[in-house]
Amino acid sequence: MTVDIKRFAEENRLSGAVRHGGVLYLAGQVADDATLDTEGQTADILRQIDALLAEAGTDKSRLLSVQIFLTDINESVAMNRAWDAWLDPRHKPARATVEARLVDPAWRVEITAIAAC
Repeated sequence: MTVDIKRFAEENRLSGAVRHGGVLYLAGQVADDATLDTEGQTADILRQIDALLAEAGTDKSRLLSVQIFLTDINESVAMNRAWDAWLDPRHKPARATVEARLVDPAWRVEITAIAAC
């Protein structure tokens, strides 16, 4: 039995998302505009996540798990302002938030997720 694999938003080194067996795996998403503050970068990333989910035929109500990486854990309040404004409170995913160095020092936030399709 063959299970189809579909890739979305392919780049040189990665796909923005990969769907397999009814599950969508999102790569780490970072802000298009790295000059924004933490809240702004988070909102930008969540907009990108909405677009990837839609392209794959799903939405944020189907998120299963989210991992958020912050360069400064003290910025979690700012990140959560954008998160809370975006989140569907009836469909909260499992979530972890950790402090980490990111590839580009201008990035303050990176978010990856897994969703049902």
